[in-house]
Amino acid sequence: MLGRATERSPGGIDMTMVVLSRRNLLVAGGSVLATGVLTAGVPGLLLPARADGLAPTETMSGGANNYRKGAAIVDRIGKGGFWMSGTVRRAGDGAPLAGQRIQIWAHTVEGQEHEPQSHGATLTDKDGKFRLEMPQIIPIFGQPHGHLAYDSGEFKTVFLRPVMRSAKETSLEAHFVLQPA
Repeated sequence: MLGRATERSPGGIDMTMVVLSRRNLLVAGGSVLATGVLTAGVPGLLLPARADGLAPTETMSGGANNYRKGAAIVDRIGKGGFWMSGTVRRAGDGAPLAGQRIQIWAHTVEGQEHEPQSHGATLTDKDGKFRLEMPQIIPIFGQPHGHLAYDSGEFKTVFLRPVMRSAKETSLEAHFVLQPA
């Protein structure tokens, strides 16, 4: 794949050099991408991201604000119109975690984040995905944001507080990578 040139050193030893032309580099890079194999020692090429080193999600500051332990599992919070979604995976190997309880709450057009009607929980599907419809999130303290928690006990509790770029958005995603408790 890479061009090679052999030269004889002043001491009479054959030395092989790797010649990196643009064409050779493109061919080598394409082969690496096509096969998914990376040869050590080829400078400038990066290893692909690996799930086996996936770090756990850290709890976010302010994430536990107005949390209600044991919020009911619901089909929808309020009248809906806004979608909160995401994934739940295991730290280390990145395996999707099915049946995990995620609590969701926010300041919405139908209630404040401390009110019971603004809270609900959902379970992840077989692919570790969750999705729950809720009322439109609106700004509180200057920024529209949601709250999510994993708190089932099998893994360490994590609270997230993702902030929306704009109050006009109609969905928000949050992703959990959990480590055993």
